[in-house]
Amino acid sequence: MNLLKKYKHTWIIPVYGIFYLTAFRYLEQRDVRPHIIHMKIDDYIPFCEYFIVPYLLWFAYIAVTVLYFSFFNDSKREFYQLIFTLGVGMTLFLVISYIYPNGQDLRPKLTGDSIFIELVRHLYRIDTPTNILPSIHVFNSVACCTAVFKNAKARKHPVLLGSTLLLTILIVMATVFLKQHTLVDVVAAFALNVFCCQMFYKAHPARQKQPAFVK
Repeated sequence: MNLLKKYKHTWIIPVYGIFYLTAFRYLEQRDVRPHIIHMKIDDYIPFCEYFIVPYLLWFAYIAVTVLYFSFFNDSKREFYQLIFTLGVGMTLFLVISYIYPNGQDLRPKLTGDSIFIELVRHLYRIDTPTNILPSIHVFNSVACCTAVFKNAKARKHPVLLGSTLLLTILIVMATVFLKQHTLVDVVAAFALNVFCCQMFYKAHPARQKQPAFVK
């Protein structure tokens, strides 16, 4: 009972997770013609199958970061900053995908049978090249990186900060080198992060006294 009371703030994670996955599945399965997003510069970015490694590490990166701020970090304020950032960004992604069906046509014909190529093949099979704007891989990675860099405990560990930044950069690069996203998706994800950071992280003089639920 004490544990339930201590971690009652985390209920929002499974509830939103169910909502998001249900909405995303609907968007992936509905029968609409997507608008193809394509910039000329995308054609000059080479395909590189080795980026499948950081791309897949994204799942562990996001999970570990959310788990840390949920159960091991003392500040509920920092927990809500991260969760609200992720929630707002991912919800806006759903809204954009619903209003403006989108996709890309960048995926190459895969040749070879290396473990990296096989992993990319599997990714292409299970992940359609639609609903790509903005890139959730990029948005969530940058949001988690921001949360880590603003965490007082994390700032005492330069190796952790450096590793977090490096992994974030590699994940961002992976989205375009694996031909999962266009540069438009990446730029949009960064812009959305700036918007959310202004909402949840920027100090406002008139709001110095935080609400009790985020302390």
